[in-house]
Amino acid sequence: MPRELTQNRIQKIWVPTKDGAGAPHFANPPTVIVMVGLPARGKTYISKKLTRYLNWIGMPTKVFNVGEYRREAVKNYSSYDFFKPDNESAFKIRQQCALAALRDVKSYLKDEKGQVAVFDATNTTRERRDLILKFGNENGFKIFFIESVCDDPNVIASNIMEVKVSCPDYKDCNKTDAMLDFHRRIECYKSSYQPLDPDGYDRELSFIRIIDVGRQFLVNRVQDHIQSKIVYYLMNIHVQPRTIYLCRHGESTDNVQGKLGGDSGLSTRGRQFSMALSQFVKEQELKNLKVWTSQLCRTIQTAEHLGIPYEQWKALNEIDAGVCEDMTYDEVKEKYPEEFSLRDEDKYYYRYPAGESYQDLVQRVEPVIMELERQENVLVICHQAVMRCLLAYFLDKSADEMPYLKCPLHTVLKLTPVAYGCKVESISLNVEAVNTHRDRPEVKITKYIVTKLGYYMITIYKHITYY
Repeated sequence: MPRELTQNRIQKIWVPTKDGAGAPHFANPPTVIVMVGLPARGKTYISKKLTRYLNWIGMPTKVFNVGEYRREAVKNYSSYDFFKPDNESAFKIRQQCALAALRDVKSYLKDEKGQVAVFDATNTTRERRDLILKFGNENGFKIFFIESVCDDPNVIASNIMEVKVSCPDYKDCNKTDAMLDFHRRIECYKSSYQPLDPDGYDRELSFIRIIDVGRQFLVNRVQDHIQSKIVYYLMNIHVQPRTIYLCRHGESTDNVQGKLGGDSGLSTRGRQFSMALSQFVKEQELKNLKVWTSQLCRTIQTAEHLGIPYEQWKALNEIDAGVCEDMTYDEVKEKYPEEFSLRDEDKYYYRYPAGESYQDLVQRVEPVIMELERQENVLVICHQAVMRCLLAYFLDKSADEMPYLKCPLHTVLKLTPVAYGCKVESISLNVEAVNTHRDRPEVKITKYIVTKLGYYMITIYKHITYY
C-alpha cells in the first residue's frame, strides 16, 4: 500500500497539557458573548441560534441563561414585582444568579475546554456590564456584546405570545394575564436601562447593536476572527416565516451499483422521483421558490423536471472520496483496509486520501448556510453527505451524530424554523430506491484505549494497595 495512504486521516490539532493528556489548542483566548437588551427583544433567540452556528463550524459554545438560574433559585414565580428596581431582596437574588452563571462560564471555558460562552441576560445597566468586563479581564476572556434594540410593538407582542407566555414562569397562568404581567416586567427594566453608548462611555468596547430585528446594525471595534464571524452571521439571519426543503437527487446508476461519488446520471426510478418531486413542488404552492443544485449530473437532471429556474452551487457537490471515488465499500475495504478502518473510528474527522472529510465539507457548505439564512423559500437538491451537514446545522446535531443522520433517497425533508429551533417533517414521495445508508459500525477497541485502560487500572490498584 502507498505510504501516503497509510497515514492517519483523522484531522485534529492537539497539544500536550501539564499532565500529559491531549487538549484542543486554540490560537485565540476564549470569548464571552454578552447579550444586552430589554425583555422580549429576541436575546435568547439570538443566543441559541448563534450557539448552534458556532458549534456547527467547530467552535465549542454553550449558552448560560441567567433566567434559568433565577427559576432554579425561586421555584414559584409570583409576578412582575420581583423585577421592580426597589425590590432589594429580589435584586440580591438576581445578582447571585448572575454571579453563579459567571462561575459556570469560567468553569466551561477553563476546565471544559469551551471556546465561546454566551451570557444570556438583560445586562441593561453599566454596573452589570462593568462587572462582566472585570470578570473577563481577571480570567483572560475576550468580551463581545450583542445588543438587541426594538421598539416595534408588533414584534414585541409576537415575541411575548410565541415564547414568553409559554415559559415556566406562566405555567399556571392564562395568556391574557401572562401578557399583561410580562409587559409590566418590561417596564421595570426600562427605568434603569442604559443602552450601549458607542460615542461615549462604551466607545472602546467590542459590540454589535441589532436594531429592529435586522433593519439596521451598528458595529464597534471588531477585534478578531471569531467576532468577525459572529457579526457576519448576525447580519445575515432574519425572522421572517419561510420553509426550506432538503432532498437528495433521484437514484443514480452509481447508487444502484453501490459506488461512491462519481458523476453518473439518474436511473429509471431516479427519473420517476424527479417527476414526483415536480408534482410535490406544485402542490406546495410556494411563491418565489428558489431551487439550488450541485454541479453534478444527477442533481441537475432531478431539477430539470421542475420546470422552474435553478441555480448550481459547486459547494453543494458530494463529499470528495479521493482515491476511493467510483468504488464500492467492499472494494475500499479490500484495497485500502486500514483506511476503511480509520474512517469507521471517527467518520467526521477522517479525510479520504486526496479527498475530503466531513469537517472539510462543513467549511465548504458554510456559504450555503449563510445564503439559506438570507432567503425565504428554498429547495436544495443535493447529496447524502452534504444533506447531512445542512441538516445537522438546522437540527443542532453534533459532529459525532452528523455522519450518521438518515437522509434516504426519494424523501423530502421540510424544515420550518420555529422559536428556538426547527421543525422537521419527512415526506416520502413513494418511489422505491436503494438504501445507501450505512449504520455506525461497532469499532474495535484500539491499542491506544487498551493502553489507557491498563494505566488507569494500575493506578487504581496502587491506591488500593497503599490504603
